[in-house]
Amino acid sequence: WVIAAYVLTCTITMPVYGKMGDMIGRKGLFIIASVLFLVGSIMCGAASDMAMLVAGRAVAGLGDGGLLVLSQAIVADIVPARKRALYLNIMGIGWAVPMLVGPLLGGVFTDLISWRWAFWINIPLTVFSIAISAVLLPMYRKRESLANFDYWGIAFIAAAVCALTLATSWGGVEYAWNSPVIICLIAAVILFAGLFAVAEAKAKHPIMPLFLLKNRNFMLTTIGGFIILFATMAAMSYLPTYFQIAHGLSATAAGYMEVPMSIAYLIASIISGVLISKSGRYKKLMAVSFAVATVGTVFIATLTADTTVVLAGLYLAIMGFGMGLSFEVLVLIVQNEFPSGMVGVATSATNFFREIGTTLGASVAGGLFTANIASQMADKLAPFGGVAALGFDANSLTPALVRTLPDELQSAVAVAYNDALMPVFLLMVPLTVVAGLLMIALKEKPLADLLRDQGSK
Repeated sequence: WVIAAYVLTCTITMPVYGKMGDMIGRKGLFIIASVLFLVGSIMCGAASDMAMLVAGRAVAGLGDGGLLVLSQAIVADIVPARKRALYLNIMGIGWAVPMLVGPLLGGVFTDLISWRWAFWINIPLTVFSIAISAVLLPMYRKRESLANFDYWGIAFIAAAVCALTLATSWGGVEYAWNSPVIICLIAAVILFAGLFAVAEAKAKHPIMPLFLLKNRNFMLTTIGGFIILFATMAAMSYLPTYFQIAHGLSATAAGYMEVPMSIAYLIASIISGVLISKSGRYKKLMAVSFAVATVGTVFIATLTADTTVVLAGLYLAIMGFGMGLSFEVLVLIVQNEFPSGMVGVATSATNFFREIGTTLGASVAGGLFTANIASQMADKLAPFGGVAALGFDANSLTPALVRTLPDELQSAVAVAYNDALMPVFLLMVPLTVVAGLLMIALKEKPLADLLRDQGSK
């Protein structure tokens, strides 16, 4: 729930911030979102029990949903589409650098000071962000009254996302996937999604207008972004533990295995931004991006317990490079399809479905892995008397417990873990291939050289 509460509130608020930003301007909302993130971080750092920690994460998510969407929309307000690729991809560094530094700082804080500093460190950074936002962000005139805001749409989409989060969090863990609880939750997702569609069709100012779904490039790029985050979360959810169990790395060393991927992502983001800003074209680059990501995914699916960490790092770098070429540009393509008055709605809608991809990617990978590991453990440990030879419940398998086993059992568990996880990665390959084909089907629309009607003072 420390993770789920954050993902839940972040996902629900994205369309809200997007629509409100289009209606009343983004500067004030961005500062409000920053304050919410700050308050959530303080709550987490001061948490005296798990309930307060979860609540703090939920509040932080309320802010982060706005920070992600509004930051991208603000760039669209002040930078023409032709130049925007470079700016958005530079902003992508704000994702890559924390991926590099975050796990390392988290380890240092936990080992040397306190885990609470993983949250306390947000305070000065967020205060600084609020200050420069208040001074430097431009003001925009109020466009619409919030009297006719789409409150029914918010209620239905919140209910659908809550049911989806619960289903994917509990499925295969707290309850079997075919249990009445999970079936009812999935039915609730379908019901509330249908009610949301009805509400959007009738709303005067829908938070996610249905005509977005009729736009070819919006649908293609949104599905592509969904797939890449689905595959990424499926991979990243289990790779740190995989390297500890299958390759015998320490927790810190396993964290370093993500460094090549993050560096490659960062380099690719800058290259992509420069190329698109110069040429004004994106279609071929997007197809290349997903082709490279597919190659990286194929390589990762060939990992074995005997693969060197250098080679494994290279495979992850290839995948990261492919992601970096397209991740922010997919948002740019969506923004370029709509007038400035709809930038927030379009940006939040595509990010909303991306966030759903992260939720489903982690849960589906978990379900597939759980189904595989039981049979693999039984098979690989059969020569030693079966799973009972472990001396503990196989479902509670952790790197620390594996290290307490005799060498021959450790080797058997490593092979079982590897053979259970690699098919999960292999199933991601056809998804990335499909995404690449979708990029070929994009209709390349010239990127605007000038800002369209912005309504700025």
